[in-house]
Amino acid sequence: MGKIRAYERVSPLAYAQGSPMLPEVRPHVSAALSHQLEHQLGLASRLEADPLDVERVAGIAVVAAAHSDGYAATGHLLGLLAALPAPTEAGERFWSDLWRSSGTAYLLPVNMKAQVLRSLEGEGTALARQILSAFDEMTPPQRAAAGEVIGQALAESDHVPELKTQVIGELWLRDLELTAWRVLHADRRWDDSAGRQAFLDAWMGA
Repeated sequence: MGKIRAYERVSPLAYAQGSPMLPEVRPHVSAALSHQLEHQLGLASRLEADPLDVERVAGIAVVAAAHSDGYAATGHLLGLLAALPAPTEAGERFWSDLWRSSGTAYLLPVNMKAQVLRSLEGEGTALARQILSAFDEMTPPQRAAAGEVIGQALAESDHVPELKTQVIGELWLRDLELTAWRVLHADRRWDDSAGRQAFLDAWMGA
């Protein structure tokens, strides 16, 4: 790839402006949610739509929102990455600057490609671990330098407030770090009946 004079902020995938970067809904996500709807609301997985009233629909929305935190967080991770310059020849300078400033190769597109593609298929834990490993490697000065590079790229977008590039970059990094943690935390959650009862018994007896 040749020398690049300016960052190109183009998302790696085409999607409607303002739309979230949603992963595919895999059976392990929808099947587990179906189980929760049956457990919490008494809705059988094969239930037809006709008997559903507004209150039942609202209940489904509440349970789905609480249950699907990992899915939503994975989509947010992808959205954060999509806000950066695309990993193409035109974005080479950005990714090269990010590598030098952060001191970690975990954030290089070549090292994240497989994890990003798996996230688009609904499995975000590998990408989350990769991102957290990058943060684990960075020293505070390297994180600040990486934030400056990221903030400079994001500042060219009309969708961010008029803040200092360092502030924008640090907000993006903080969001990325906490969202990666949410993905891992949701993956380790015990939301089956036995785990819920064990949790309740432990805290009742504390």
